[in-house]
Amino acid sequence: MMETQSLTRLIAEISTDFGNASLVFQVLALVTCFALAWLLSRHIQRFFATVDHSSGVIRIGVESFSRVLWPLLALIFLFLAKLIIGRYQHTALLKLFFPILGSFALIRFSFYVFRRAFVRDGTVGNTLLIFEKIFAALVWLALVLHFTGLWEEIFIALEEVVLPLGKSKVTLLAVLQGVASVAMTVILALWVSATLEARLMLIPNMHSSLKVVLSRLGRAIFILMAILISLSLVGIDLTVLSVFGGALGVGLGLGLQRITSSYVSGFIILFDRSLSIGDMITVDKFSGCVTQINTRYTVLKGLDGVESIIPNEMLVSNPVQNLSLTDRAVVLTTDFTVAYDTDLDSLLPALMAVAASVPRVSRNIDTSAYLLRFGPDGFELRVGFWIEDPENGRTNVISGVNRAIWTLLQERGIELPYPQREVTVFQAQPKI
Repeated sequence: MMETQSLTRLIAEISTDFGNASLVFQVLALVTCFALAWLLSRHIQRFFATVDHSSGVIRIGVESFSRVLWPLLALIFLFLAKLIIGRYQHTALLKLFFPILGSFALIRFSFYVFRRAFVRDGTVGNTLLIFEKIFAALVWLALVLHFTGLWEEIFIALEEVVLPLGKSKVTLLAVLQGVASVAMTVILALWVSATLEARLMLIPNMHSSLKVVLSRLGRAIFILMAILISLSLVGIDLTVLSVFGGALGVGLGLGLQRITSSYVSGFIILFDRSLSIGDMITVDKFSGCVTQINTRYTVLKGLDGVESIIPNEMLVSNPVQNLSLTDRAVVLTTDFTVAYDTDLDSLLPALMAVAASVPRVSRNIDTSAYLLRFGPDGFELRVGFWIEDPENGRTNVISGVNRAIWTLLQERGIELPYPQREVTVFQAQPKI
């Protein structure tokens, strides 16, 4: 009822100001506050335009924060205008705009926090957009309840609903406050962790694995602290969590060994830097480029575009071929046979030169050509060459080298002999 009386008093003051100069001053103050907020936000947005937007998360954060600027600045200017004008006249119109502009600023700022906390790949999903619309509707509904005076009555009604929890009883209002407190603190923790991760990724001299492990640890610590703080704010005794911790330990010991092992292995991989994002690896029957290193699994994207989810336990307990751990250069070979009448002294240097001319073959490491053995059909030769980008595939560059060798052999009239065998048939002697 007090809020209704306050709103009625504001409307009455505004109605009495009609035809008075005080209302004109308040309207001019509103227009001035909005204009100054718009101009200052445009100036700050120009500054943000110079920020590196190579990361999708940073780009989404900058765009979202730019939308927050105007209502926040307008609210600040409106507060200053109320302080100044309130010394000389009524400010009922300015007071009426405070909850409206505050609700608008709250919605925009919440959208900024949501997108910084939940957007990871630079694209906003439909689920987040629906959640933002629901949140905005709830804020505007709360504003309407505030203006109509029903907000206090709803609080009283929620306090009267009591939920039995064992031997104790909790009001529905306390439950809703606890859920809202946990959600708010966890979202803020995710926002802080996302900001920390964005800062870490911009450090040029830090190893990528160390960046990932620090961001994962920071997120886990922030979420844990947020949950503990929110439970304390609600009034839940944290000592009751010891029972849950004991049950969790028994569960880990009995049925979650492999999952726990994968989590521990994930931190081992990130700490010892044996794998990094962008490495070309082969483990068991899977091979590809490492695109993600998470605490439980690692994602490999094969050259055929298929992504494989590998538990981190497999990467620790099994042998792993890393083609780019310390050096990205990889040697490739191709074998073939030429006729015995071939001039090897002139052919071998020509093979080295033609292999080096193929795109993607390394210019920093010399190619090689060898006589492996004297085969049954001719000279068995091997051409070796290096590539420095194994993530782009090996079959295509081998094909290019083979085609260049075939063109060279055709130009020189060198024969690739077919296998030749002599078959002797003995006629059986008739028995006497």
